[in-house]
Amino acid sequence: MGKSQASFGKKENEKKRQKKKMDKEERKEERQAAAKKGQNLDEMLAYVDENGNISTTPPDPTKKKEIKVEDVRIGALKQEDQEQEDPIRKGTVTFFNDSKGYGFIKDQQTQESVFVHANSLGGITIKENDKVTFEVEMGQKGPSAISVKKATE
Repeated sequence: MGKSQASFGKKENEKKRQKKKMDKEERKEERQAAAKKGQNLDEMLAYVDENGNISTTPPDPTKKKEIKVEDVRIGALKQEDQEQEDPIRKGTVTFFNDSKGYGFIKDQQTQESVFVHANSLGGITIKENDKVTFEVEMGQKGPSAISVKKATE
């Protein structure tokens, strides 16, 4: 039989694997040497200063603030805490297609376009540039107008 058929590329790959293994072992030994074992409690503590930053020094007791428990609010505002805005809005019909039965109303307050369907008109007929009052309800594809009535101005 002949010599082993180990090629130059195989030998180089084996050398690279051995070098990686040795480097990994050296890094492991360095970490173990640098590790501080048996730290006391004072060295392990971290403090939060008045600005919310983590520091190694304890906070200054003269900068301590008293906070009432009643003033702390966790979570979102309750429904009764929020201001109730007027549900009836005013706007102008920017587009309405009678044959398809839908259109859009531009809200005067927010300047956003609100979808309107013929079913929510309550039997009245509207056309472009009519002033209307309506309520907004979230539909499947965004805000849509309900209870649409012609404005009396």
